[in-house]
Amino acid sequence: MRLNQRFLRTLTELTSNKELSHLIGAFTKTKISRLLIPLYAKTYAIRVEEAEKPLNAYRTLNDFFIRRLKSGVRKIDQDSSSLVSPVDATITGIGRIDDHLTFTVKGQSYKIEELLEHSPYTQKYNKGCFIVLYLSPADYHRIHSPVTGTIIEKKHVLGKTYPVNEFGLKQMHKVLSRNERLITYIRHKNGTIPVIKVGAMNVSSIKYSESLQIHPSKGHELAYFEFGSTVVLLIENGIFEFCKGLGLGSKVFVGEPLGYWRVKDE
Repeated sequence: MRLNQRFLRTLTELTSNKELSHLIGAFTKTKISRLLIPLYAKTYAIRVEEAEKPLNAYRTLNDFFIRRLKSGVRKIDQDSSSLVSPVDATITGIGRIDDHLTFTVKGQSYKIEELLEHSPYTQKYNKGCFIVLYLSPADYHRIHSPVTGTIIEKKHVLGKTYPVNEFGLKQMHKVLSRNERLITYIRHKNGTIPVIKVGAMNVSSIKYSESLQIHPSKGHELAYFEFGSTVVLLIENGIFEFCKGLGLGSKVFVGEPLGYWRVKDE
């Protein structure tokens, strides 16, 4: 590892803690932070016309981070066999889980057991599929259900707040399974899918939506990030295929199909 990369890694290890994240998060909730909203929107080329409210209606920078979108801006695919994107994001990992219950992202190997914090559901994902969805500072930060089903378990895993961007995934050690995580298990007609919400550097919290339902429909709001972060989906082994053309670097939006389950006689 080059000297500058080693220095950045060491610096990140020293500063990626909840206290710093809370401090930054606290500032974004102050009234004075609202003055930064126009600059933030311009810097990240955010489509402000999609926001539920005009910029001057947001009381703080955090309020703008967790903005909702206008009704109908994101179309939810209604095919009963589809798995849809729960977020607006860029794909940073996609593929199959091997028979050792591991998968690889940016050259690093992750164990399902560690990602799910030793969950009894771990074995369900042997030879299944995974997809990693990174939310940049420019993205819409609310998280929606990728399927229609029933929430059977919610789990909060304490952890670090390392960055989950390109640098974090490549240079930090297994950030997806070391960072704070909020995991929602949803049972649906094709199995059980964990929606793994991974906290990141300077993310003060991951929160469930006030409108969370036990039986969410596809596209229903589940939670939101304060700042950007990452969502990981795990899919059980079965007749499932990702959409053609999806790969590393692909941009996806809430409600767009990521793949389909197919019945065996098709």
